[in-house]
Amino acid sequence: MSNALTRRSFSLLPLLLCAGSSAVALAGKARAATLPAPTGATILTISGKIANTNDHGRAVFDRAMLESLGMETVTSKTPWYKEACSFEGISLAKLMRYVGASGDRIIATALNDYSSELPISDFTQYGTILALKRNGEYLPVSDKGPLFIIYPFDSNPFLQQDRFYMRSVWQVYDIQVK
Repeated sequence: MSNALTRRSFSLLPLLLCAGSSAVALAGKARAATLPAPTGATILTISGKIANTNDHGRAVFDRAMLESLGMETVTSKTPWYKEACSFEGISLAKLMRYVGASGDRIIATALNDYSSELPISDFTQYGTILALKRNGEYLPVSDKGPLFIIYPFDSNPFLQQDRFYMRSVWQVYDIQVK
């Protein structure tokens, strides 16, 4: 998928917003909105080319805010666990629409400062999620939490290569939209 098509697709898709936000979709384009503020501890910050914010030009989220966007499940084998695991989290495509992302890539950064660049087109093309749970349990920091980017590796043999494994950042706390 081309970057131009990706940007056009995100601008034409309706935003999914929590109750109390003030975004309005007009003629297929979303206006900037103020997102609800987190009430719990912040576990994710999204900045960069985004239209919808709640903290001085950034979007900050606690666990409940992410879960309220709707959880999806990906069950797959990974290089990090012996058996196939069931991961639950928010669709990264949905999350990018929610914050009004207008870029074509993200930089995901982990608590240990590891970072990886991911094309936003991956999120729709492959169904990539930002997992909060593995096998029904919240991911602790000691086991790749609180957030872990997961591709459905078993769904497509093409995904079973190092470039996608390297994009699967764990202990994610920061996303910059470029």
